[in-house]
Amino acid sequence: MPGCSLFFPRTAVLVLTILALNNTFASEPLYVTNTSPLAGLLGLPAQRTAASETPGSFTVAMHAGVASHYVSKQTPTEELHIDGETASVVLDARYGFAPRWDVQLELPWIQHSRGQLDSVIDSWHDLWGTSTGGRSSSPPDQLRYYYRAPDNAFDLPDKVSGVGDITLALNRELMRTEKSLLSARLGYKFASGRESNFLGSGGDDVFISLNVSGVDLGGWPLGWHGQIGYLRAGSSDLLGSQQEKNLWFAGVSFDWAVRDSLSLLAQLDSHAAPLDSDITALGSEAFLLSLGMRWRFTQQWSMDFSLIEDVRVSTAPDVTFQASLRYRP
Repeated sequence: MPGCSLFFPRTAVLVLTILALNNTFASEPLYVTNTSPLAGLLGLPAQRTAASETPGSFTVAMHAGVASHYVSKQTPTEELHIDGETASVVLDARYGFAPRWDVQLELPWIQHSRGQLDSVIDSWHDLWGTSTGGRSSSPPDQLRYYYRAPDNAFDLPDKVSGVGDITLALNRELMRTEKSLLSARLGYKFASGRESNFLGSGGDDVFISLNVSGVDLGGWPLGWHGQIGYLRAGSSDLLGSQQEKNLWFAGVSFDWAVRDSLSLLAQLDSHAAPLDSDITALGSEAFLLSLGMRWRFTQQWSMDFSLIEDVRVSTAPDVTFQASLRYRP
């Protein structure tokens, strides 16, 4: 069959080309989301590489982090007091089901508790002589998520844990060049987490994003990534009538390969305010700066260690310590 003799070599060349390009774009942004008690309810997605998994292949990652919160603000109409820690573990799996297409599933487990980081953070601020934002004047290691407004109120005084809102997304590569590629992502966040325990928003969210990835920036051994997107949030009783339902999000990430097995990463993430509020923590755009290190200890396995800070104070956790373990066959 002459047609078959031509078809199989062409198919093999296509598969090998895709594999080679995906190896070129193997760099990955840090997994960063805003895990503050309110913004964390929404389905704002973490950055990811624009490269899709090759057909039949998969990547599995586990992201574990602990975030410390402290905000105490009051206006004539609102009062907010957030004090506690959020621990999270996210299972992140991707599967390539067709050329340039993959599906991504994120399954989170979340715990809100008193935690044990307050004294460490106070000592850090004392060392550099910086303000603690009122944290040092409050009893250490407390849990209280409290908010009062004319049309809304909540109060979480006790430790809670459980499965959060599950997210499912499709990624489609749109364009490839030798050193860059562009993809589009469509995602849906299911209201699977218990809303009264701050494990979910109580509403389904939909998001769309454009993601770009590249290599050899300016001739340097730098991988780079960016994303910009829009989220339509479902109604949340916790966020109440002040909830913003149309939110933008954006980010940029750089991966500097110091060695074949070691990279240093810097990343900036931002998103729109979750509420219409005069309190900065609720009504201002969030900016998160992340610094990290990636260790590729085998061809299939890598480990990330990262520190995430709130560049705009109180719009995200004071500090988040995070580690990610990734397996890519």
